[in-house]
Amino acid sequence: MNPAAGGPPQGIRNVVPEMSKFGVSNEVVSLDQDKSSFLESDNFVIHTIGRGKGPWGYNEALIPWLLANISRFDVIIVHGLWQYTSFAVSAAIRQYKKRNPKSIPAVYVMPHGMLDPWFQKAKGRRLKAVRNWIFWKLIERRIVNESDGILFTCEAEMMLARQTFTPYHPKREINVGYGIKTPPEYSEQMRRALKDKCPSALQGEYFLFLGRINYKKGVDILIEAYEQVVIQKASEGVSVPNLVIAGPELDTDFGRSLTAIVDGNTNLQNKVFFPGMLKGDSKWGAYYNCQAFILPSHQENFGIAVVEALACGTPVLISDQVNICNEIKEEYAGLVASDTTEGTSYLLNSWLNLENEEQMRLRQNAKTAFINRFEVSAATRQFLGGIGFDSENLTI
Repeated sequence: MNPAAGGPPQGIRNVVPEMSKFGVSNEVVSLDQDKSSFLESDNFVIHTIGRGKGPWGYNEALIPWLLANISRFDVIIVHGLWQYTSFAVSAAIRQYKKRNPKSIPAVYVMPHGMLDPWFQKAKGRRLKAVRNWIFWKLIERRIVNESDGILFTCEAEMMLARQTFTPYHPKREINVGYGIKTPPEYSEQMRRALKDKCPSALQGEYFLFLGRINYKKGVDILIEAYEQVVIQKASEGVSVPNLVIAGPELDTDFGRSLTAIVDGNTNLQNKVFFPGMLKGDSKWGAYYNCQAFILPSHQENFGIAVVEALACGTPVLISDQVNICNEIKEEYAGLVASDTTEGTSYLLNSWLNLENEEQMRLRQNAKTAFINRFEVSAATRQFLGGIGFDSENLTI
């Protein structure tokens, strides 16, 4: 449940409290240590059984915990694949079924984009792609094909999942949607919190990237494209808003390579800033104060950060590999281009070339798109209907 892990932990935090409003209770079992600081503010039950061992996350306590607790639940949802957690649920259900063949809870798998073909085709992932095929043949195909259904956050994710592995024949494919709760209204405290974390952000206008500092997110091409636009606009006598790149994993080889590029480039110095991971007021302050949110990701299952930006009335500049890009285009809540340096340059230039009135229209559309498509209450009702609850009769 560490927020630094990206979208799935935040997605769980968004939907579980909302489910409770419909009278549906949830408990989470996770491979976290007791009393981890990031668990302190959660207001729902989280059972922490300790860290898993190795890349697979093996934890000998998980199957016994499941066998002791399965009978208390109507539905089990496995979040993610390729880890011991999915194997453990499958193994525990088989054991439980032998003892209690008539009282088995429904089991759903929510892959969170982990069945996307990008992971099998991306540069530098050849060994991982081979490993995934082996895991698929030995373990994951059974989990996927024998569960009661596979839960997808959007239509694009569901369609892409069909292209990756064989044999792939889940009993049901269910687009349950996804959403976030309405963020707090803008306050001066948010501005102060952002200034504490990144004072340079408030010295002028800025574009915002917020997410893991990871190759998959296209951060390297963002910096390259941004430099191109800065040089081009300087020749036209136009100043380009700064670029704030916020998120964890700056201490990785990839993260350090990006900061080195910026530090050694006079076009980028004093224009690109890395404040680290933003949370709470500083995060919302970053969304509310930026010109636009930008994410040139090579693969994005849903993009919670994209939806958080929309919820703050902030237009989004995203790649066509963000699975909700069609919804963004339909609502005209942002701009979409390819996940390349050229595509990212196009996004930045297109935004800068818009008249103020058109930029304002996009801001208004961003908020409307959130309300129409991604607000958590409607999304939760759809989610609960997808996993077998009578959503029509669920009332808050």
